Amino acid sequence: MKTHIFAVKLLDNHSSRHSRVMREIGLCENSNLYDFAEAIVSAYDFDFDHAFGFFSRTGKDYFDSERKYELFADMDDIAAEHPESESVQRTKVSEAWKILGNTMLFLFDYGDLWLFTVQLVGFGVAEPKGKYPRILKQTGSPPEQYPAVDEE
Repeated sequence: MKTHIFAVKLLDNHSSRHSRVMREIGLCENSNLYDFAEAIVSAYDFDFDHAFGFFSRTGKDYFDSERKYELFADMDDIAAEHPESESVQRTKVSEAWKILGNTMLFLFDYGDLWLFTVQLVGFGVAEPKGKYPRILKQTGSPPEQYPAVDEE
């Protein structure tokens, strides 16, 4: 089975600087975007407890992306409110990323806005008894998902 290899970089969030935090993740090409999102969140030691989306634009105008895949599209009670979004459960990684170098923005937690760039950096072949997704390389320590707030 073929794999896709991604460089996932945490962008600066609010006043915190995390641009040197990166995870390289390998996963099977037939994995869906929901599974990929869970792998990203896990690679950064976050709890997988918020909505998320993948956007084809990586700048501040990402909500105007031509292609967007959001968890909302899979939620029966609110899917109609997001008609421009495609399913993360029915979309395969190989459908969203086809060309080496393709980059998308991953947004996790619409409240705290954890933003990541996700770039396809390689293709591979799954190891026969290997477990996927898997972290292939990591740089830097991830921040706390819910940092303590100083009370005065």
